[in-house]
Amino acid sequence: MNKERSENKTAKHPWKDVGISDPRTRLKSLSDHASTVELDPNTPPQRYYRSGVEMIRMADMYMKDNDLEYAYFLYVRFITIFVEKIRNHPQFHKVPLKDKEQNQQALRKVIPKAEELKKQLLEHYQIQLDKYMENVKERERLEKERLKQEELEKLREEEERKNKLAAMAAVKAAKTAMTLAAEDGKLKKLPNAPLKPLISPSSDISGQTSKEMRPAIDRSTKPSLLCDNFTLRDIVLPTKLMHNFLMLAFTNTTHNKETCGILAGKLERNKLVVTHLLIPEQTGSPDSCVTHNEEDIFDYQDQHNLITLGWIHTHPTQTAFLSSVDLHTHCAYQLMMAEAIAIVCAPKYDETGFFILTPEYGLEFIANCRETGFHPHPSDLPLYTKAKHCKLDVTAIIEVVDLRRK
Repeated sequence: MNKERSENKTAKHPWKDVGISDPRTRLKSLSDHASTVELDPNTPPQRYYRSGVEMIRMADMYMKDNDLEYAYFLYVRFITIFVEKIRNHPQFHKVPLKDKEQNQQALRKVIPKAEELKKQLLEHYQIQLDKYMENVKERERLEKERLKQEELEKLREEEERKNKLAAMAAVKAAKTAMTLAAEDGKLKKLPNAPLKPLISPSSDISGQTSKEMRPAIDRSTKPSLLCDNFTLRDIVLPTKLMHNFLMLAFTNTTHNKETCGILAGKLERNKLVVTHLLIPEQTGSPDSCVTHNEEDIFDYQDQHNLITLGWIHTHPTQTAFLSSVDLHTHCAYQLMMAEAIAIVCAPKYDETGFFILTPEYGLEFIANCRETGFHPHPSDLPLYTKAKHCKLDVTAIIEVVDLRRK
């Protein structure tokens, strides 16, 4: 993992959300988003096959939580990678036959699951759309009722205004008549019958229209936009994780060598929780770290039903940032899981960085970059950023598993 500092500015490349619409349109948008994945030719294909195992494990967890959208998303991405993409990898011929056969067995199970989920999602989206349209119709009905009440109120006010004008005119006429009679000395006693106020038919309903009755609308029935469902889920990290890792890496750090580890854990209550720090066999240098015997990591994760949530490594003499090679290393993690993080510990500067590739630019750019080793990247757009979905938990427990051969 070679180190190369890069400075970036901001840019966005958002994809359009479809909102509440035709169920098939929503499903197509979800499928298109899941299918948008490119493989890095510099990443060994065996790593993708390994990630595929974890994708199915993750999708099955989502199914148990009844999170159909995320499960379908992962199944479609799995199918896209191993039906459409992987054969074009330049090192595809190096994949062991055993891995290919296991992958084919998984595909035979995943494809029917994806088809069944498609039906369930269409039904779910239709129910959401029906509820949403009912809500819209109710709001329209209330708006019409409000406008009707406002019109009736205007009519009532107009009638009251006319009545007042008529009453004022009658009083004025009576005073004029009395004045003229007095002047002529012919004033006659007028009957004491009171003036009858003018009454408008609309006055009968004025009491009914004085207040507008509006039944409450349950706005919780309005489903969220599709893009809201794809916000990054929180990754919960034990606070002691970084301390334990730095203690374990202390010897390498004093000899100016990098140390790396794998973050593994589980999905719990819609959060990704790091429960294990796995240290693989490795060799380090001042600006790189190469892992060996990765099958030991895979076997341990399979035995304990763990999924990979990212990785961690040290910068013995530099600050906390992602180099060009770090970016390519992390790309493989984040393509398989959007929430995957890269932690960089820089003990010399007492810094710890939690990073991800920018989803709107960096992820796609690095996936399509064909350079290897030390190489420059454009600095006008941000390739990576702080992982704001990381949450530290002082009470969480971390299990450290050192698989290095002493």
